[in-house]
Amino acid sequence: MHTRPILNSTRWITPALLFAAAACAAPMDDTALAAQDITQGVSEDVGFSSEGLAAIGPAMQELVDARRTGGVMTMVARRGTIVHWEANGWRVLDEDPMERDDVFRIYSMTKPVTSVAVMMLVEEGKLELDQPLSAHIPDFADVQVYDDGELRDPARAITIRDLLRHTSGLTYGIFGNTPVDQMYQTVNVLERETGRDLEETVGLIATLPLLADPGTLWNYSVSTDVLGRVVEVASGMSLADFFRVRIFEPLGMDDTGFHVEPRNLDRFAATYARRDGSLVQVDDHVSGTFTREPSWYSGGGGLTSTAMDYLRFAQMLLNEGELDGKRLLRTETVRDMRSNHLPEEMPPISLGAPSHEYGFGLGFAVATAGDQPEHYWWLGVQNTWFWIDPVEEIVAFAWTQYSPVMGVPIDPMLRGIVYESLTESVRAPEG
Repeated sequence: MHTRPILNSTRWITPALLFAAAACAAPMDDTALAAQDITQGVSEDVGFSSEGLAAIGPAMQELVDARRTGGVMTMVARRGTIVHWEANGWRVLDEDPMERDDVFRIYSMTKPVTSVAVMMLVEEGKLELDQPLSAHIPDFADVQVYDDGELRDPARAITIRDLLRHTSGLTYGIFGNTPVDQMYQTVNVLERETGRDLEETVGLIATLPLLADPGTLWNYSVSTDVLGRVVEVASGMSLADFFRVRIFEPLGMDDTGFHVEPRNLDRFAATYARRDGSLVQVDDHVSGTFTREPSWYSGGGGLTSTAMDYLRFAQMLLNEGELDGKRLLRTETVRDMRSNHLPEEMPPISLGAPSHEYGFGLGFAVATAGDQPEHYWWLGVQNTWFWIDPVEEIVAFAWTQYSPVMGVPIDPMLRGIVYESLTESVRAPEG
């Protein structure tokens, strides 16, 4: 029999839900509830059709039933009110159902967190966006560009802004097969348990040549991992400590970290891939990756989290830097982060959404054209997606644990249903 603990966070629960759950949840007084920026509410009260949003669960269950993935968690909130939050399928295939508060590897959804940390330090005057990276990590003073089989000096230095917007000239080694990508593959930069700490890992990256001159090419890369080390140098704290003290504790993100605590292992979702036509588990959720402290903290892809924790982070961004009376960033900083920072001469980047054109801000992709311009978003390699629409004031998640990236259409399905269910649109033309 399934006996996992019930949802352990009551930050969002309305008085009506508290009454219904009185036998199994601690009470919250009305004063405390009124102070919260996130609540549970009725779809129609914030301009959604409840009948329309009810289509989300069955759509995700179809993917599970077809063995496209193991389980899916979806969440939709508008103006700080959660109007949909559901889990379908399995945390552990055919053994343990997925629940709304399960813990996920969010991989590259770590990048916005690191980007927020960087911008906090920019506000404090400890970093400057157009400052050379070498001012904080001297190893990068001598980095060179690989150019047609030869090495040469770059046209200019890598800046902090380049790292935030992925125009640094760095790469990943897993999304391309250039000679530089092959060099990254040889040294296995992304392995979590190498014995190297973050300083040593970034030092290794600095020995590898650049794919292109900084500022000339958008190329998804280890840039945000390098930024994690910049945060350490500028703050004097480990990246894990900075995240915990400066971001997670103020926002109440109790279940987010660089590995899953033992107390949460019974909520840790297994990961899946397709092998010989069958859905198979590829990472041990009991003793595998992310169940123990890594040797280095990956600011580009190292975090695990829950829907409620990440909603608190995303709602802080939607609120332009503040949540529950605690301000992490200035309003103008968040607006700058969600603006396109790619040079005008650089074409829009292609990210698998033909109806949109995307630029890149300081930590996430930014829509520059399409049906919902101004929305910004990112994802993790195991298909955890989030997006924020600052015009309609929507935050939405579609999360599973399945590779390859974009291997299961949970996000386009969710987006379609969400916007079709919107009955009161700020963007809708008058008359």
